[in-house]
Amino acid sequence: MSIITVAFVDDHPIMLSGICHLFKELGEFSVVASGSASADVVEIAQSIKPDVIVLDLNMPGDVVQAIVKVANNFPETKMVAFTASSSKDTAIAALEAGVLGYVLKGSSLDELSEAIRQVQVGETYLSPSVSATVIAGLRQKARSRLVPRVRFSKREEDVLRLLLQGCTNREIAEALTLQEKTVKHYMSVLIQKLNVRNRVEVVLAAQQLHNSGELLGGASQLN
Repeated sequence: MSIITVAFVDDHPIMLSGICHLFKELGEFSVVASGSASADVVEIAQSIKPDVIVLDLNMPGDVVQAIVKVANNFPETKMVAFTASSSKDTAIAALEAGVLGYVLKGSSLDELSEAIRQVQVGETYLSPSVSATVIAGLRQKARSRLVPRVRFSKREEDVLRLLLQGCTNREIAEALTLQEKTVKHYMSVLIQKLNVRNRVEVVLAAQQLHNSGELLGGASQLN
């Protein structure tokens, strides 16, 4: 089992100390850095390059801008928002900025650990208590946004079909007899082609294209 390097950034000293201690006790994680402000998020990504940064959204500085900088300049470092805010709009803003995980404070250690595991391999993770409203909000935004008319290769359509069925990268790789890193490459290509920011928006855009009959040749191919 490979060790996941993780950093925590939170401006509440007791919270920061406690969570670092808890994760240092877990064998599959290595806590490599900590910080207390939005500038620390960028500095850690640039200088230490952890697999995952877990960050609070309410800290000194412009946290959303820090997320955007890391997502654009250090894409190998994934981010999880660990926050007290259950606001749909806050969650959507964080996801659109570049986080792959959104976990509410008060969640269990197991849930936060699972979120870190999921985003480290490029998956998206939302706390169950907010996932329905966040997905609904993203779907509403997707409907109001014109999805570009693009051509997909056969393999890209295969990936999209499996994404619409809720498959993870690993399940897609197994179904298509590909390496998981190849599926990640296809995800990057699809994000660029569909002009979206993350995996959730890829699925929503694909669903919009499918419903309009522009993708996958209609519902029969999804059965």
